[in-house]
Amino acid sequence: MITTINKTTKWIVCAALFTIHYSLLIGCADFYDPTTDDEFSGEDGYSSNTEMYTGFLGIMTRLQEVGDKEILLTEPRGELIEPSDESSSELIALYQYDQNLKDNAYASPQGYYEVIIACNDYLQNMTRYHNSPNVDKDAWQALVSSTLRVKVWVYKTMAEIYGKAVWFDDPITKVESIGQSDKFQTLALEPLIDKCLATLDEGYDGVASNLEINWYEWLDPSHTVELASSQYRKWNYIVPAYAGLRAELLLWKGALLDASSSANGGSSAVYKEAADLLLAALGKQINVTSDPGSNVYWLPSGATPGHYSPIWNNAQPYPYEAVSAIIYDYTHNQTNTLLRHFSNEYPNKYLLRPSQAGIERFLDSQFNPGSSTNDTRYKCCFGQSSGQPYLAKFRPVGSSVRVNAYQDDCHIYIYRATQYHLMLCEALNHLKRFVALNAVLNTGVKAGETDDCFNPEKTEWEGFASTIDPTKCDWTGTANYGTRKYPSMGIRGCFGLTVRTLKDNIRELGEAGTFRFNDLALLDEAMLEFAGEGKVYPMMNRMAVRYADPSIIADRVCPKYTNETLASTVRALILDGGYWVPCE
Repeated sequence: MITTINKTTKWIVCAALFTIHYSLLIGCADFYDPTTDDEFSGEDGYSSNTEMYTGFLGIMTRLQEVGDKEILLTEPRGELIEPSDESSSELIALYQYDQNLKDNAYASPQGYYEVIIACNDYLQNMTRYHNSPNVDKDAWQALVSSTLRVKVWVYKTMAEIYGKAVWFDDPITKVESIGQSDKFQTLALEPLIDKCLATLDEGYDGVASNLEINWYEWLDPSHTVELASSQYRKWNYIVPAYAGLRAELLLWKGALLDASSSANGGSSAVYKEAADLLLAALGKQINVTSDPGSNVYWLPSGATPGHYSPIWNNAQPYPYEAVSAIIYDYTHNQTNTLLRHFSNEYPNKYLLRPSQAGIERFLDSQFNPGSSTNDTRYKCCFGQSSGQPYLAKFRPVGSSVRVNAYQDDCHIYIYRATQYHLMLCEALNHLKRFVALNAVLNTGVKAGETDDCFNPEKTEWEGFASTIDPTKCDWTGTANYGTRKYPSMGIRGCFGLTVRTLKDNIRELGEAGTFRFNDLALLDEAMLEFAGEGKVYPMMNRMAVRYADPSIIADRVCPKYTNETLASTVRALILDGGYWVPCE
């Protein structure tokens, strides 16, 4: 459902989005050892639709404050990034897998809990406002649904970083109030994932968790500026998308079931739901009939290389790839710290840089078949300035359009379309739909009569069919309007890369061995596609959980350590379960 919002408070909400900005910092130990009593909100709820809208934008401001946190927290521990010579002791501690991260602001869950506190307070106020005679009921429902997804996404993010979190629904005003009391329960990974899924299932106060707001329709209802050119288009990305959020949680649930000897293959239904969600979401974009000859939305195709750099080097999230994103605007004091950490141009600090081992992976023909220095992803990922390598995604090479060295307002993707494709690959693998898996990852979904082509009669291709004509497939460009200009070419194929080897049956390695082989191939691909974006480390953690094997992480992380003693130390810590960020 997409709802429109009453125009009467438009200008107030616009002003609120650009002016609400605040932050707090405490250390991990302060959070887990609070010194104050529980303190609940004393607000009386909202009295107008204006307060309802601006209250929600307060949550968005809190979300902006943690937008770069997952990147800065996980990348130093991941497979690519290392501290520079100018780095800080806190980042070096993360890089070295120190187990005592007390007072380490990067590791602290403080900011995440601030978002949850804002969500809980907002939901309580919305409950009180529900029966007001002035309430815009459609907007009320959509804002409640959006808030619920923000809350669940934050908990999902903590689950994949810390492996646990304190769940609470009570409206409190201070993080210090989250004590070791019965009502503030620390959930381990599996119950935390279950709680996230249950919250999406249950909704809130009779409201489903999958409702959306079309901000563009509200802010410019007369369409004075076309959507493609509208400054309001980016607002439609600001809330985590339901399909991506639920599908990612389902992949985590599947991994946990696979790891349980008592599950006995019970994860198939979970993976099928994930695949169905992702295919439906992708189909809505791929099956755009208004301009079918040039549609490249959400589809790795021949147009992808030319559209790759603007994924970041653009004034707003790039619609060809954007699903959900945290957006910033430095002209209104909305910034993150990515340039400060990764750029070596004044006034930035150059605290983090790509490791040599990480850079070389892109050019390793064994790791990245068909690779070369002309590979689009390599060129868009790495730059050189003053003889120093830097991660170029947030300060694009040769940029003269948007990013100045001082801006620090690059948007941060919650979900990208290619991420949907890769999550789909993971689900297809565990459904033993290996032909479709290879097509989505390597060669593209093709029309024709061969065994590896789309065939609507085969379960292999369930969900790929056109929403208009179920005998045809929009991915192939042969649905209802002839040959699409840009048909599917696969995540790797669109860059002209050689196929990544996958197992297409279970005869050689058995079912479990085949799943593992293909999963690790997908993880290796993620290391190339999502380098430096804070998305690889959570996936590594999920694979380690699924196969009860932390060496999956260690084998990918440790090559970046040039000091052999440190490499051995980090490997031992990871193998001992130290891949979860310690914070207690």
